[in-house]
Parts: sequence; structure tokens; C-alpha cells
Amino acid sequence: MRTAGHSTPTPDAYRLAQRASHTIDDRSKTIWRRSTVSLPHYPADRIRNVGLFAHGGAGKTSLAEALLFDTKATTRLGRVDEGNTVTDYDPDEIKRRISVSAAIAPVEWRDTKINVIDAPGYADFIGEVKSALRVADAAIIVIDASAGVEVGTEQAWRLAEERGVPRVIFINKMDRENADFGRALASARAAFGNRVAPIQFPIGAEKQFTGVVDLLSEQAHVYTNTTSGEFTSGPIPDELKADEETYRRQLVESIAEQDEVLMMRYLEDDPISTEELAAGLKQCVMDGVVVPVLVGSATMNRGVKQLLDAIVDLLPSAAEVRATGALKGEEIEVAPVDGASMVALAFKTLADPHVGRVTFFRVYSGAIKSNTHAWNASRGEDERLGQLFFARGKEHINTDTIGTGDIGAVAKLASVMTGDTLSEQGKPVQLAGVDFPTPSYSTSVHPKTKTDLDKMGPALQRLIEEDPTLRLSRDSSSGETILSGLGEPHVQIALDRMSRRFGVNVELGLPRVPYRETISAKTIAEYKHKKQTGGAGQYGHVFLELEPLPDSDFEFTEKVFGGSVPRNYYPAVEKGVREGMESGPVAGYPVVNVKVTLTDGSYHAVDSNEMSFKIASKEAFKKGILQGKPVLLEPVMTLRVTVPENYTGDVMSDLNTKRAHVSGMDPGGNGSTTIEATVPAAEVQRYATDLRSITQGRGSFTTDFSHYQPVPAHIADHVKAAAAKHAEAGHA
Repeated sequence: MRTAGHSTPTPDAYRLAQRASHTIDDRSKTIWRRSTVSLPHYPADRIRNVGLFAHGGAGKTSLAEALLFDTKATTRLGRVDEGNTVTDYDPDEIKRRISVSAAIAPVEWRDTKINVIDAPGYADFIGEVKSALRVADAAIIVIDASAGVEVGTEQAWRLAEERGVPRVIFINKMDRENADFGRALASARAAFGNRVAPIQFPIGAEKQFTGVVDLLSEQAHVYTNTTSGEFTSGPIPDELKADEETYRRQLVESIAEQDEVLMMRYLEDDPISTEELAAGLKQCVMDGVVVPVLVGSATMNRGVKQLLDAIVDLLPSAAEVRATGALKGEEIEVAPVDGASMVALAFKTLADPHVGRVTFFRVYSGAIKSNTHAWNASRGEDERLGQLFFARGKEHINTDTIGTGDIGAVAKLASVMTGDTLSEQGKPVQLAGVDFPTPSYSTSVHPKTKTDLDKMGPALQRLIEEDPTLRLSRDSSSGETILSGLGEPHVQIALDRMSRRFGVNVELGLPRVPYRETISAKTIAEYKHKKQTGGAGQYGHVFLELEPLPDSDFEFTEKVFGGSVPRNYYPAVEKGVREGMESGPVAGYPVVNVKVTLTDGSYHAVDSNEMSFKIASKEAFKKGILQGKPVLLEPVMTLRVTVPENYTGDVMSDLNTKRAHVSGMDPGGNGSTTIEATVPAAEVQRYATDLRSITQGRGSFTTDFSHYQPVPAHIADHVKAAAAKHAEAGHA
């Protein structure tokens, strides 16, 4: 591995005198800027696609800033608290000082292009993490040296493990109070196993953190007292040699365990060269059997150049990654070859009111060129491509071609959505999309004004095009528009974005629980509709038998004898009953689980018609419901909660307060327990927030509709009162 910190060539693409111009006039709301610089094209073997993943606040975005600065892509280190970082450019990110969207930042180091993908660290934005991991060939897991492994660290590791991508750990913030490398390393090994192996350790900690010891080169890199990133390399200080020997022995053993020849040499005390160790380490990293640990401080810009070297030396190039696709139903390998047929995956979409829809894609084979056509293999649509560009934060760097292994973007594609594959019509290869999580939090959305009402639908549609973890639906019984996401912050930030970009303002509320009503006793009801207004009148007369129907929503039959109700009026009778079912007598909710039988009635040869029998049957049904001892029903969900074992008791206690019936507990193989229960839907409307609070974000859950059951009397009274208030407000 290269260890020098001051001999990096300055690429022409990122000269210090960068200038940028707005893509449209300054009165616009667009965040995009077009850069006047350019980026050279790199072959796949000189491209690294790496994601930065961590718990929120561990310093990913600050690390991205240091990577940009040390590669001369920027002229100063941006700061999250000052709102001037490259990758946190969205106004919501600047306002909240957290990452909410994955951002791309290409840099150049040692004749290699590194596409840095800065992903959010909070659970509400796990969709962005999954998008980033879908196209990243390696993951850098950032750990706060004072906090160790946190919830977001575990989440990022688990997702990277599922994707099978090589990992590097960067223990950050060594300059901060309470920074403790040994403790942070121990927490990583406890969480992720002994394959976690330092290839560096720090010189000092907190204010005394001055550099790092490299275990491969056996050199000490001591930094200046500035944030320039400059350092000098020399012998390891005597007081650190014992630590160096311990850590290096552990590293050599970890590498040698995977190579019989190296192991024999190690056991025979045959010296292994730095070059041999580095080669063995890379193979171990590629195989996922060793996870190197580096250390530094992003805000002090220490240890960052060593991380850049590790990215180039240890992590896979785009040429070493094979994708699997489908062609005409057959699984095929997509080789990273420039001259092959083009195959690319759209992994992210942004909706801009002025630029239009911006699609980010990773090219897995061949090349994409500006102002040409591509085939959307996922939807069977031809796409006209405009100007291609590389994105670096909010800047566009225009390019004519994006080659194999590289990441780029294009605006205004008509049909392409996140997860779609772009390929060639003659060879429509389709790649697997992004496996997004199911929303767990829902809110009703109401426009504030008539103007908002007119614009709300299209604006919400733009939101879900951009963020596939948002879902939009309409409750057929309440008429409410329901927006679902991964948590309250996720939904609120999306709606803030809608307000800012599209000028649409909404009010939020708890979605109305879809209660239902039914009868608990069999009854017979009669109604005669008779109206004479001169000339032809109205006449319809029916007897209806109503009885509970537990296993079905509704059944209509007839047992009419002697033609007392002509057969041609039966459809009108059923239609009247169905209209009567729309609003029950208890709280105005739809009626279900009832069997209705037309048993008798009468008609008039002149005055009877379909309308008369529809009115008669609707009124007879209403009478019958009142006579049949009506009850209120509530939806019950099957809830599956997966939590670490030490939270099981707290979760069970909470479920007991929610009228849950626990049906089983299944211990998992990774220290987790899955609890299965049935619970009324009204009790778990905000369960995403509750579970996060109980488990510090370590729990997950799913819900599926199970059945309806009678509402307890004391709760039914509250439901009736709320329904009456809702009706008085004019929403019924």
C-alpha cells in the first residue's frame, strides 16, 4: 500500500479554480448547478464505487468532505454545522444537519476515479442506504471513536452483509473527547466478529491525536497541526512498538489463515514481505474474511489519505465485479466490458420542478452516450437520452459518455424509475432492482387550501417517483389520502420538500381506522315504500331476513314464493341493500358480515319500478340492522416484531398495553427474538415510533390484516363520539 501523504498529482478535472453557473436563472428554486470543469474517462479497472455508511452523526459527510479536499476536488473543508458540505446540499439536510439522501461525489486519486456515495445514517432513510449499496462495490463503515458500534452501524453492516460487498471500517473522530480506539475496536469485534482487523492504530487520542501507525509498512505518519492533510513518515516511536507488534501479529495471522503457503511461512518464522501481505490482505478483503480497520479524524483531516490509499489498493475495481441479469427469461452474467452491449441500472431519482426528473445510474456493461436512445427493459419503452453528466453533490459535470463501471446521471427520462434497467432493444437485459423496505408509518394528508387541493395529487406523485419507500393510497371508506413511509421524520421531510419545491402545503393527521359494523342476531324487517303524486306513483314492498355471516362480507339470496316480488326487481332490491350497507347505525361505518334474504313483499302493476324497490329494500335493511343488535367491529392485524433478546420483556410489556394477544415467540440465530401477536389496528398506528423508542432503533416489525372483531364497549363509546364529531365537522 502507498503510504506517502504529499505526492498526489492534482488532476486537471478538479483544478482549484473551479467555477459554476446556475442551470437556470437565480430566481428559480433548483438546487442544481452546472460546473465548468470536466472529468476524464476511466476504464473499469481504474474505477472504485464505494459507499460511506454509518450511524447518524458518526462523521460520514465530514469524511466525504475530507476525501474531496485531499484529492483537490474542493479548496476547503466544508462543515456540516455550517451547512456548506458538498454531499449534504439539500435544504432539508442543511436545516436539520443530517443526511437524508444518498449523494455522489467523484474524486481522483493515484490515477483512479473513486465514486464516493454518501448515504444517510438514520433508519427513516434506509431506502437511500439500499439504493447506495445496490451500486456500491464496497462499503466503508464509519464508527465514532467515542461511541463505538451504534444502531446505524449494525444496520449498515447487516445490509452490506446481505449484499455481500467487501468492507473497510474507519474509526473516526479520534480527536474528540472520550475517543478510545481500543474500546471502539472491541465493540466492532463484539458486533461483527474477529475478522475485524486493524491495519492501523492511532498515535494518541483526543487533543493528543497526532497521527497513525501503519501496520503493513511499519511506519508512523505524523500530521501537522493544521487541516491540510500533510504528514511526515518515519520510524515507529519506541513507546508504541509493543502495541505495533501485537496488532501486526494479529493482522499477519488473519491474512495467513486464508493462505496455506503464507501460514507455513509464518509458522516457520520465514519473513513475509509488505508486498506479499498487501496482496494477501486484498484477497482476504475481496473474500470478506478480513475487514481492515483504519483510523483518523475527518474534521482534522488526519488518516484520510491513508484511507484513499486503502480504497485503491484493497477494494475491488468495477472491472472485478460481475452483475447477474435476465435475458428472455434466462439468467446471464453481465461482464464489465466497454465494447459489450450497454446495460445500466437506475438506482436513484430526484424530482426537480425546473430541471425535471433526474435519474442516476450505474453502467455495468458497455457505455451510454449523450443524445442517443436506450431501451427501458423493465417497462418495454424506448428512451431518448439528453445530455449526460457526472454529479458531484449538486453540481453537474457534463460528459458525452459514461463507460463501464461508472456512475452518471441524466435528466427528463420519460419512463425510467428507480430500479429500472437501461439496455439495448436488441438485447434487453434486465437487472435486479432495489429491494426497498415496506412502509411502517402512515398519515392522512389534507390540503390546506383549494389551491393546494388542485396541486396536491401531482406533487405527491412526484414525491413517490423520487422516493420508492413512500407509498400513496386512498382509503375508499373514508376518502382520505394516505401517505406512508418509514417513520414520522421520513414523511415530514418529504412533505417539507413538496412544500418547498412545488408550493403545496398540507395538514397531517392520524388515518381513520376502517371500523365496520355488523349484526349479532337474526331478524326480519319489512318496509313498504308508497308514494302517489298524480299519474304514475311509486310502490315497493319487501320483507328482508338478516342474519350474521361471520365468514364472508355479504351474501344476498331470495326465497320468494308465488311471485309476490317479480324476479326483475331482485337486482334493485340487492342494490338498495348494498346502499344501506354503506353507513351503519352505530357510528356510520360500512356494514359487513351479513346475509340478506328477500323472503316476501308485494308490488303494484302500474306504480312499481326499480327505484321503488331499491328505496324499500334500503329502508328495510336499515330497520333490520337496528333490530339485529348492531355491534362495532375493529380491524385486527397480525404483528411480527423482531428485536434483540434483551428488549423482549419491554416489547411484551408494551404489547400488553395495546390489547395484543401474543401467539408465539421464535428465538433467532443471531441473538434476536421474533414475537408474533394479533393486535387491533388502532393500537399500532404509531408503532414505528413506539418500537424505535423502546429498542433504541434496533427493532423491526411487519403487519398484515388478520380479521375483524367486536370493539369492547368502553372503546366503542370513544369511537362513536369521534365519528359524531367527524360528521359534525363536515367530513362524513
